[in-house]
Amino acid sequence: MSNLTLYERQKIEYYLKCKLKLRKIAKLIHRDHSVVVREVKRHKPQFSEYSATLAQHAANRKSHITNKRKLDKDWWLKRYVLSKLKLGWSPEQIAGRLNKYPPLELKKKHLCMETIYQYIYNQKDGEGAWYQYLRKAKRKRQKRYFRKSKLSLITGKISIHNRPEIINKRYRYGDWETDLVCFGRAKVALSVQYERKAMYSQITKIINKKADTNYNVLSSLKEKFPIQLVRSITFDNGAENANHLQLKYNHHIKTYFCDSYSSWQKGGVENLNGLLRQYLPKKTNPDTITNEYINYVEQLLNKRPRKKLGYKTPAEIFKKQIQKLQMVH
Repeated sequence: MSNLTLYERQKIEYYLKCKLKLRKIAKLIHRDHSVVVREVKRHKPQFSEYSATLAQHAANRKSHITNKRKLDKDWWLKRYVLSKLKLGWSPEQIAGRLNKYPPLELKKKHLCMETIYQYIYNQKDGEGAWYQYLRKAKRKRQKRYFRKSKLSLITGKISIHNRPEIINKRYRYGDWETDLVCFGRAKVALSVQYERKAMYSQITKIINKKADTNYNVLSSLKEKFPIQLVRSITFDNGAENANHLQLKYNHHIKTYFCDSYSSWQKGGVENLNGLLRQYLPKKTNPDTITNEYINYVEQLLNKRPRKKLGYKTPAEIFKKQIQKLQMVH
């Protein structure tokens, strides 16, 4: 039922002065009885008569109060959020980056991640629904689960419990975590490395999951980056990590191992694996994955702002460290 018009309110005022009852007034203006009751109850002053003019002013003021969401009120803000969602940024990253490093057109604009989540989850399903851009594209928030690693016999392991605090607390650069991302029973996999302090990632396609193949990828870290940025690597107990001693003795890289069935102890790379699944689901045929696409995904992840980095990107942080080391030498 539409709102009352000024003309209808003037009729109510006139009939009230004629001492007609509200039910009779409702019939005369062709409105439901409850509509007239609410109108008089809301707009009749306590010690004076009902006024159609005052009631209309009050209704006009109230009509300007809407429940429009923040993103619906600001086109530029909405456009910014959607563009970053399409790049794979999380609502937390979008809000954090905006609040710390806003673009010129959004100076002094602020947003919290919950506002973005609420906007997404309150949208109607359809082709334009934003939840499809979330990493797991779930309509509702999901609980997190961790997969178990396979048990294997690896000699010469040093437990993660003996890893120095300088690594545990992320006081320095150059301490990495590594893991494999697999695609069912396919031989082809991705060897993934994650630098703990800069949150920088490296992704390499490997033809099999053998220890020699994974060793070649890990040893290449020393070729790609300054030695100060490759100090240690933390592994799980997968058989692909059996050649860790060669890294230790040939390349002077310290090696540490998680407890059995405790891959969560290297949570940085485990989280990175979850982000990768947005672009490379488990059902993907790995033979169709090109190195160009892997490089594209790697760059996307390294150019996402991170909360732990003050909403700077891993690429910005890591590049700055490399430049510092080059200046020293």
